[in-house]
Amino acid sequence: MTVDGYVCGPNGELDWMTWDWDDELKKYVNELHEHVDTILLGRKMAGGFIQHWTAVAANPEDESYAFGKKMIDTPKIVFSKTLDRSEWDNTGIANDLEGEIDKLKDSEGGDIIAYGGAEFDSSLIEAGIIDEYHLFINPIALGKGLTIFNGLDNARELSLTNSKQYDCGIVVHVYEPKRAEQAQTAT
Repeated sequence: MTVDGYVCGPNGELDWMTWDWDDELKKYVNELHEHVDTILLGRKMAGGFIQHWTAVAANPEDESYAFGKKMIDTPKIVFSKTLDRSEWDNTGIANDLEGEIDKLKDSEGGDIIAYGGAEFDSSLIEAGIIDEYHLFINPIALGKGLTIFNGLDNARELSLTNSKQYDCGIVVHVYEPKRAEQAQTAT
């Protein structure tokens, strides 16, 4: 995400993102994925995401090989209103966002992590089913683009639980949604 809140340029551009991550940020991301056993993807993100990590996992010489292997080996669910079958290994298709995620949350297992474009992330936020936000703020302002908080029907109060600046310039803010009981205590 940019300093001014965009997750991509107006046409989905990601060329502005900081990719020369320092070792501490890489460690943070690896630790974040330690307990993940399901990856959720929006349809628009899925093709490039799976293709990228498949290539990384196929090259043991790549410095991200172990992480790429984890990304490919972890079961994925792609949410789509147009696809009825998956063209990717270890990946299912779903179209009932809230129903599928409720089912996942009610089942035994590890953490669920979502990667998606602005539209997919917005639908997760609007449905109120995100338990924790990890916002990676890149040191750039675009002035225009797509945001994950676009089109909310009402405000979403968040509680900052952690914030850390990394040497590569990225700042990670971790937020949890304020629950009704938190909001009542605060008033």
